Amino acid sequence: MVSSVAGPEIERLIQLLARLPGLGPRSARRAALHLIKKREALMTPLSAALQVAIDKIQVCNTCGNIDTQNPCTVCTDMRRDPSIIVVVADVADLWALERAHATNGFYHVLGATLSPLDGVGPQDLTIDALVQRALDPRVTEIILALNATVDGQTTAHYITDLLQEANVKVTRLAHGVPVGGELDYLDEGTLSAAMRQRTLF
Repeated sequence: MVSSVAGPEIERLIQLLARLPGLGPRSARRAALHLIKKREALMTPLSAALQVAIDKIQVCNTCGNIDTQNPCTVCTDMRRDPSIIVVVADVADLWALERAHATNGFYHVLGATLSPLDGVGPQDLTIDALVQRALDPRVTEIILALNATVDGQTTAHYITDLLQEANVKVTRLAHGVPVGGELDYLDEGTLSAAMRQRTLF
């Protein structure tokens, strides 16, 4: 059994940091040590920011984004195109699209994708709210920005079937060769998708 080299409070900090995505026990130890060494510059402001997050952060009732206001900053931005709703599985996907300035439309966060093996069914997602939003006469296009996984594609097909009644165009993200990608390094699924979805040059 490995003996503890720090008090229980520090070990607790390390254990909590290790739960974060991308951090294992070793990375968590390094992060904890760095925070402790830079207590005034990092730990105190981080602690204050976490307290603000606990007190003020909420889920947007309209789209499902996380923000300090409800409706969120995206939903209250009057410069956005009300005819487009981009459907994503998670808030991280919404933030990624925003970082890339990929769209000027509004969003809808499902909360996950359909996954019978994990017990995630339609009732666990915000699909009903999406259908209601699609019935708004201003909405003309629903973009399904879901992962190119089996669960993502299953979810996309399910949503497409439900949106048959709404008078909207349903599109999805293109799949294929990434920018800067070399054909020799791509998997067969990516190459075949790219070939099927080829466009005029």
